[in-house]
Amino acid sequence: MTEDKIKEELVLADFHKKIKEAFEVFDHESNNTVDVREIGTIIRSLGCCPSEGEIHDLLAEVEEEEPTGYIRYEKFLPVMTKVLQERRYRPIPEDVLLGAFEVLDSAKRGFLTKEELVKYMTEEGEPFSQEEMEEMLSAAIDPGSNSVNYKEYITMMVIDEN
Repeated sequence: MTEDKIKEELVLADFHKKIKEAFEVFDHESNNTVDVREIGTIIRSLGCCPSEGEIHDLLAEVEEEEPTGYIRYEKFLPVMTKVLQERRYRPIPEDVLLGAFEVLDSAKRGFLTKEELVKYMTEEGEPFSQEEMEEMLSAAIDPGSNSVNYKEYITMMVIDEN
């Protein structure tokens, strides 16, 4: 075997191990299945940042022909392996996130109020659900000022890919 082939096999084995470990966290019955509603969390725990639409598309690939509400590991593994190999659903770079916040902050204050953030995140683009909004606010909002200093928030949220 060539050195490149060995490296490729090791990377593949590492992907499989990570996928198995992430899947097992949600396999509460230990029967190689997880609730379909957990798939987004599993994918995100593997360092991917898909949109809800992308999760929906991926679910279409791994669900049974007659949906059961559960996803089988043997169907999930090859699809998720391919996602990781292709480096799909990569996080948005820090400078792009900062630019997006700066567009929303037309007064260039360096922060958005809670009200502004809720309005943008629930009325624009792919709207956040109530649960997603509450989760974001709990991490982003400074309780003292009731606003989000977006530079600090971005630094806290960005995944270091190295």
